[in-house]
Amino acid sequence: MTHEDEMACEISLTPPSDEEILHVLKNYTKIAVIGLSPKEDRASNRVAKYMQDHDFKIYPVNPMHENILGETSYPALLDIPDDIEIVDIFRKPAAVPDIVDQAIKKGAKVIWMQEGIVNNRAADKAREAGMIVIMDRCILKEHAGMIHSESNKK
Repeated sequence: MTHEDEMACEISLTPPSDEEILHVLKNYTKIAVIGLSPKEDRASNRVAKYMQDHDFKIYPVNPMHENILGETSYPALLDIPDDIEIVDIFRKPAAVPDIVDQAIKKGAKVIWMQEGIVNNRAADKAREAGMIVIMDRCILKEHAGMIHSESNKK
């Protein structure tokens, strides 16, 4: 892979529908957070903490740490002993294909690439394996927006 491949800027060729996002956030609660940082000023930490505070089970995946946000941190997705529903990715787009391969082996239901992360080829592979794919979206923002819109309906 060349430096240009790593820096390639893609846009999502198949953006998710609002219904798909709502389905994911209402029906799946076990999230493996790939690239979760223990540093509180990092987006991955803030997002994971928010999801944890909203009754989602967080599984940190970071080989450099044993514990993040009070949870055991795993070196890789396949090392997590429990079933995983959502694989939330905070890594460069070039790292996504390997993560998708692991998610397929793990039987995950959803690949969620955070804002700025798009890999259409890996997304196609995940969809072919029956997974829902959401790219270039922040799970925290989507969840907070869902809560806000539902409270406005009442």
